[in-house]
Amino acid sequence: MARSLGLAAYLALARRAPRSPVQFPCDRPQGHVIWGHASTLSKAAALLQLAQRLQAQGVEFTLLLTTPQDVPRPDHMKSHVIWQHNPEEAISDIRRFLSHWRPDLLLWTGGQLQPALIHGTSRAGVPMFLVDAEEDGFDAGRLPWLPDVNRQVLALFDQIMASDAAAAQRMRKLGVATSRIAITGRLQEAATALPCDEETRDDLAETLAGRSLWLAAMVQPEELDTILRAHRASLRYSHRQLLIIVPDDETRGPNFQARLEDEGWRIAVWSHGDTPEETTQILLADTRGEMGLWYRLAPITFMGSSLTSGHGGRDPWEPAALGSAILYGPNVSRYLPAYSRLAGAGAARIVRDAETLSGAITRLSAPDQAAIMAHAAWEVSSEGAEATDRLMTLVQDILDLKDAM
Repeated sequence: MARSLGLAAYLALARRAPRSPVQFPCDRPQGHVIWGHASTLSKAAALLQLAQRLQAQGVEFTLLLTTPQDVPRPDHMKSHVIWQHNPEEAISDIRRFLSHWRPDLLLWTGGQLQPALIHGTSRAGVPMFLVDAEEDGFDAGRLPWLPDVNRQVLALFDQIMASDAAAAQRMRKLGVATSRIAITGRLQEAATALPCDEETRDDLAETLAGRSLWLAAMVQPEELDTILRAHRASLRYSHRQLLIIVPDDETRGPNFQARLEDEGWRIAVWSHGDTPEETTQILLADTRGEMGLWYRLAPITFMGSSLTSGHGGRDPWEPAALGSAILYGPNVSRYLPAYSRLAGAGAARIVRDAETLSGAITRLSAPDQAAIMAHAAWEVSSEGAEATDRLMTLVQDILDLKDAM
């Protein structure tokens, strides 16, 4: 009886919690809806890539991606993904959320459980799987006065996938049967190769053969001065070097073009149909959907939206997947775990200003140095394969069973 009191007391409070009307971004789509909850942006990236792999194998569904209230909308979501914040721990809001989306299954990543939401999902008959369970994700935290709530909520999951042996041991201490725990490694965002037009890539590679090349991707206007000063400095050591600039917002292409022309740079503008000539110093790549081309061409990528605060960085796995060494600024809070993993493996380096950026470009212009970093990125991105493969099989099995009913 004592073990059931914690969750019962919590739910009683949740029933009296003030209602904060849930806003839904759209109606429930037709077909299967997989609900994936991500406690961080890095876990959101892992779920998005899982969905992309499932879609590539012909599994038809929509991913409902939720995050806590303090985690922002992830970048670059595909058309088959719907994002919103999780509802607060109020029973009325939870019922509206579940009634609206009617998910076919739930993949909850990490920890930081919401007891009322998970309890309500279980009551609705939704299969639930705790993925990438972490040792430190189940502390009493906000519920020190109800220490058994996590224990009772964990019992509601159909299966638990632990990130490592320490996490599995933590689950056992919380009363989860060993038979319900699988140690699969971390579900980590990995390198997914963006597509490109191979004929265009081959033509550009031939045009640029023998030239040193680097890419500044997802650039904010206020970063342009630092990038241009770094390029000017590196041209002293490699006068034929070409810089490709991709604005974070391609509609700002004309503003970037005006700035580059005012400063006297010899430029080509991709949206105008220009191709770099021997004397071109900067290619302004101001179109959408061609990052796969630029990451393939560039052995070095500086990931923009990272030098100044307020943008939080951009996804580093995109260049990592395509063999580009990664440089980045100090403001990457949206993807900090990903950059930390890559930097720890020697696949990425932080820069802070024009001097450190130009220095890194000069060092990495040696092909062997860029190749070492690119190989390190590949090794890091291959981690987490077991958890992803197991989840793909599990999701397919559940959806097949529902289709057969």
